[in-house]
Amino acid sequence: MKTYYTVIFTSQRTEEDGEGYAKMAEVMDELAQKQPGFIRIESARNSEGKGITVSYWESLDAIQAWKENSKHLVSQKLGKEKWYSQYNVEICKVIKDYSFTM
Repeated sequence: MKTYYTVIFTSQRTEEDGEGYAKMAEVMDELAQKQPGFIRIESARNSEGKGITVSYWESLDAIQAWKENSKHLVSQKLGKEKWYSQYNVEICKVIKDYSFTM
């Protein structure tokens, strides 16, 4: 198995600018997919606004490049200013993975 990393982003949404948030989230997903080192992304949010996004990356350098992407920086700023009341980021090295499909 090749080593890879995850970024686990958990957040609590505010009720502010839902349309702008949804549009930016779509743009960020598309942009992340074009980043060198990107593997995949998965997201979910419940009706109370609690969400989790897990993105998968080939390296820590790829994660850092994504964090510093100029359009992503704009999104981060707007998130802090109006879209999130709280968030947490964890970066993890995947040491093992397996799956089941019926």
